[in-house]
Amino acid sequence: MFEIFKIGFLSINFLDLLDIAIVSFIFYKLYTAIRGTIAAQIFYGLVIVLVLTFLSQAANFKALGWLLKLLSDIWVIAFIILFQPEIRRLLVLVGKSHFLKPFIKTNATNVADIITDTAFELAQQQHGALMVIVKTAGIRGVVETGELLNSRINKNLLRTIFFPRTTLHDGAVIIRGDLIEAARCTLPLTPLTVQDGLPLGMRHRAGIGISEQADVIVVIVSEETGSISVAENGILKRGLSRDGLRTRLLNSIGSPKKANNNNNIFDKIFKKN
Repeated sequence: MFEIFKIGFLSINFLDLLDIAIVSFIFYKLYTAIRGTIAAQIFYGLVIVLVLTFLSQAANFKALGWLLKLLSDIWVIAFIILFQPEIRRLLVLVGKSHFLKPFIKTNATNVADIITDTAFELAQQQHGALMVIVKTAGIRGVVETGELLNSRINKNLLRTIFFPRTTLHDGAVIIRGDLIEAARCTLPLTPLTVQDGLPLGMRHRAGIGISEQADVIVVIVSEETGSISVAENGILKRGLSRDGLRTRLLNSIGSPKKANNNNNIFDKIFKKN
């Protein structure tokens, strides 16, 4: 390969530059995904070790190179074990590819209408609810924590599930496509206890928690206040109106063109740094 330039004992060609650019892009994306977390501090140390390992191998320092390589291998394993949530979130971000949506068939308008009507009817009666709508990848592990239903979605069934005297009202309902997959499911809780100066109840923590780890949108009805919130990508939006909730659902699980015909249009937000 044609040599572009040379730095000391290093000969650089076009493929080397391309290789460096790709690796730099990967490390940049890793950094943006975990920036602001505890894992970021460990990430800095890992980068330093990897750079020193490369330099020692280039200088043919065999003993130092072997020691640094051993350290980097151990560090990578420790990184994976200690920071599973951040790695899981990174993989979820990678999996949220927009080109997959045309292949996912669902009657989004009908589903959005049913969930919206149900949420506001439950809110009027101050019956708490937690509805997880799967967008792309499934959450089989969460589904298996509850009672499997695999029933076509309808308003009466959802209202019955969240009626306080039923055995299924605790926990979350998982909705995929036009099916209610399961009820009374257990969701992971976010470590956050306060957001925007307001305390988070268990339903809201659970809604945020699952949205941090999976490609879902979560509708939360507060039992205490009757307010309706939506959690997506780890961000909670409180106090949605009927049109606002329907539009958000259509933007997430349906066609943006359909959602743009409504009166209120919410920006498609929530890229968590």
